[in-house]
Amino acid sequence: MSGGISRRAFTRGLGYTIGAVGLGAACNATARGQDLGDLANIDPARPLLFASPHLEPFVDDLPRLPQLTGTGIELRAGSTIHRFHRDLAPSPALSYGGVDYLGPTVEAHRDDPLTVTYRNDITVHPLAADFDTTLHGVTDQDRTTVPTSMHLHGAVTPPEHDGHPMFLQRPGQGHVHHYPNGHEAAGLWYHDHAMGITRLNVYAGLAGAFLLRDRHDTGTTANAWGLPSGEFEIPLVMQEKLFTADGHQSYRVSPLLPPGRWDPATPGDVGVVNGKVWPILDVARGMYRLRLLNAASFSIWNLFFGNRMRFWIIGTDSGLLPAPVPSTAIRLAPGERADILVDFGGLDPGTTVDLCNDEPPPLGVAQRGVRPMPLFCRFRVATGQGRPATVPETLRGGPGQPDALGPVPVPQTQRTVTVLQLPDPATGGVLMSLNNLQFGDPDIETPRQGTVEQWNIVNVSPEPHPIHLHLVSFRVLGRQDIDVDRYVRDHPQPPVGTKWAPPVDDYVTSPLHPPQPWETGPKDTVVADVGTVTRVVAEFPTADRLGFDPDATFGTAPAPEGHDGHPMPAAGPLQGYVWHCHMLDHEDHDMMLGFRAVAP
Repeated sequence: MSGGISRRAFTRGLGYTIGAVGLGAACNATARGQDLGDLANIDPARPLLFASPHLEPFVDDLPRLPQLTGTGIELRAGSTIHRFHRDLAPSPALSYGGVDYLGPTVEAHRDDPLTVTYRNDITVHPLAADFDTTLHGVTDQDRTTVPTSMHLHGAVTPPEHDGHPMFLQRPGQGHVHHYPNGHEAAGLWYHDHAMGITRLNVYAGLAGAFLLRDRHDTGTTANAWGLPSGEFEIPLVMQEKLFTADGHQSYRVSPLLPPGRWDPATPGDVGVVNGKVWPILDVARGMYRLRLLNAASFSIWNLFFGNRMRFWIIGTDSGLLPAPVPSTAIRLAPGERADILVDFGGLDPGTTVDLCNDEPPPLGVAQRGVRPMPLFCRFRVATGQGRPATVPETLRGGPGQPDALGPVPVPQTQRTVTVLQLPDPATGGVLMSLNNLQFGDPDIETPRQGTVEQWNIVNVSPEPHPIHLHLVSFRVLGRQDIDVDRYVRDHPQPPVGTKWAPPVDDYVTSPLHPPQPWETGPKDTVVADVGTVTRVVAEFPTADRLGFDPDATFGTAPAPEGHDGHPMPAAGPLQGYVWHCHMLDHEDHDMMLGFRAVAP
């Protein structure tokens, strides 16, 4: 790494950055008289962590999120009050669409263009004290006049309607989004994407499910496979959170960092589903379709039912799989979605089944004492009979079904990109980076429209990162282990700001591991595991095919200010899309870059 630091030393250095450097910052803050928070809320068994108050699980019903349909809808981001648990007082939150928390589930239909009139009506941000003005573009003004940028994750949209992180709307401002909806049925989601504060806006409540239907997957009983619908199809917006004793959402995980300082890892200690802590849902004895969304800021989950019952995965990020995949677990990273069928028909009335997680935390946060957040919600089997437990044999290619996926297209070109965690010279902390760059550095990827590209995502950091590309979906070829020490030693890293993405093929140490069965369909987010190269193939569409120019300029970037040495685009027209880690903590500093799909 930089200055001849070996991979092993850098890994140790990351733990030091997350631990000792943070402790030093906390001690310095104490010396300056800054408040480190409510020390009574520290977990006595894990003194480097704050803890939520004790909360009884399964005392609140799982909310059914309201639905919003039509070809023209309005979504306003606003300040609200929400009660997350029976035993917590109502507390400040954010939401879309006038609900208490999160946003309504939007339903749209393929090839029916959707107009969303968006407006920012935020008056008070519940996490204003956590804004870090050392991050690029974040200023004290943002605490009271909160910037937003709504992004429809997974959609193919014109650049001016994609929710670019620099295309901001402050309170009293808005934007009319036009979504062509030209892709097949899928479970998408919408969320805020404002520069430097995405993690805080989403955590506070600016997120919602978006179900795109088509003539096959209609969302009614008249769908091509007899899939559960109506009350038997349930979106689950899943998060991890911390709470203070008075019921407020807290983004401070550890006393190691003072208020207002960015933290690279913010796992929670309670599960929140559709806005309630550890809720319970009564289910009929039959089949359900659960639309799972990992809307967390940091944590990857390995999800399973407590009785280890089998379920069937029928779709992921960008649509249906070729056929249902039976499984007893699925790994879901922030930004990823899973479409699953669950049969409660074989369980006796009164039986309870919990949705659980056992994904171990990465080394850096485990050193703080973080353990997996083990639980999300409970299903309680009622006496009533539900939908028959039928699982289709195929989902694509059969009569009345969508077209078969076909083989992964042959790439016409390959590019290597890298995922790194670096010492941050501006703050003395840690910097998350793609290609050794920061957002605003000009050396971005420029795939040509109409070209099929293979992206080789090389992760030389000590933790996994879910990588999301805007504009396109892709197919996962698989992953290979690499000799990270030799790769880094043979290619010394230049100073931050100079692109570093050496070819990786000479450093692979394993055959290509195929994608997980649930990764065989079209996706927009993929986990780049530690010490691997993850290979994905995407086609960058032409303007003629899209019906809009993906390289058009739009809007105006704000003048660079308050970024404390971090590069920012100069004020002027915006252009292109972004790709980034969907751990929102990482995206905000600085694991996000622009890219342009340029004309052929």
